[in-house]
Amino acid sequence: MPFFSSEVPQDFKESVRLDKYIASLKDGMNRSKLKSSATEIYLNDRLAKLSSKVKAGDLIEIQWDDNIPTDIKPENIPLNIIYEDDNVTVVNKEQGMVTHPASGNWNGTLVNALLYHWNRSAIAEIKDDDISKVLANRRPGIVHRLDKDTSGIIITAKNSDAQSWLCEQFLKRKLHKEYILITKGRPPASAGDVKTQIFRDPKDRKKFKAAVDSTQGKFARTLYKVIAYYGNYSLIRVRLKTGRTHQIRVHMKYLGCPILGDPIYGKKDERFPDATLMLHSRQIDIRLPEKDVFTRFRAAVPERFKKIITELSQNFEKEIPVMPKRYVKK
Repeated sequence: MPFFSSEVPQDFKESVRLDKYIASLKDGMNRSKLKSSATEIYLNDRLAKLSSKVKAGDLIEIQWDDNIPTDIKPENIPLNIIYEDDNVTVVNKEQGMVTHPASGNWNGTLVNALLYHWNRSAIAEIKDDDISKVLANRRPGIVHRLDKDTSGIIITAKNSDAQSWLCEQFLKRKLHKEYILITKGRPPASAGDVKTQIFRDPKDRKKFKAAVDSTQGKFARTLYKVIAYYGNYSLIRVRLKTGRTHQIRVHMKYLGCPILGDPIYGKKDERFPDATLMLHSRQIDIRLPEKDVFTRFRAAVPERFKKIITELSQNFEKEIPVMPKRYVKK
């Protein structure tokens, strides 16, 4: 997954197209290669077009792949479908499945499985200056995503009208999403409302960081409530108020209690050295297309959670926390 990053010098006097600027650099790439191989283009942490104008001080980040397939093929991959009608398919995504094709994961994704399940044809790859159009083409029916190592509920759209409807629900936060997780460590309070900015780690582009400095990144808000403590481990329920990349994982790290099994924001645990990411999308309340009321979907607690909770119960006394008076419930 090659990655290119460049900051436009402060003494740069012009305002030029992004692709033209990159092509002018000694270690850049020509405009033809950019158009055929770029998978993500960010300008100051926002998705950008090849035709976007860059100026002094701008940060350009480009991810590309020299082996982008010509199309996205349907694949006969079993899915755990919770609900389905003419407009939506609600899936309990297994841990380890990527949501949609992207660099390094061009097959075996939820999209490949859905295309087969919906009896759709392969989707031809497109090339366009607007990277958002390219990405949308690879994500039919996808209105939100879960990290590869996060399991649980994901709702997908079977037609364009349903996709527009669901996208609006997510964009305007007209829904409720709830997760469960197990952390190594205890948060500073048994319940809380975490409000920070989230931005890409300048030292490692695969990671994000949280800070209260409002000049960086995007605002992120997470409500959490501890269900139970087991020694220095916590079983927590989380509700998202925003939907940033790695938001829960970053906020738990920010609170000093990273999610157990997190390979990016945590450390290998001595008691559970083989633990995988203990994060599960447990519930979603959303208005479906053509519906006037909210529908609730729930995904069963995964076996990996049950196994670890059982072992924790055998070694530690379960402690039910007292909720603080100022706990925000909405």
